[in-house]
Amino acid sequence: MSKPGEKQEWSQVAEAFEASGLTQKAFSAQRGVRLSTLQSWVYRRRRQHARKAPAVRLLPVEVPAVAQVGPMLLEVVLASGARLRFPAGADVEYVARLVTALGW
Repeated sequence: MSKPGEKQEWSQVAEAFEASGLTQKAFSAQRGVRLSTLQSWVYRRRRQHARKAPAVRLLPVEVPAVAQVGPMLLEVVLASGARLRFPAGADVEYVARLVTALGW
């Protein structure tokens, strides 16, 4: 194939490559064009098409508030099934000592 010299011709070559399913290396060897030139035109074509892509459309989202039943609690469930509840911010070391004393 003679080497395309016009922008339109190279754009068509890049388009043909995209449709071929071949690697750039195989396509350039098959068509008798330089790999680096093909790569350049494929890059340009992809960049041009990316610019033409429709803008991302964002939609408003409403997130319902999570209903709080009460103050946040730390709950420890023992192997026996007993539940120990502590207020948020309770001293974790105290809770650990208590659970150990109860024979977790």
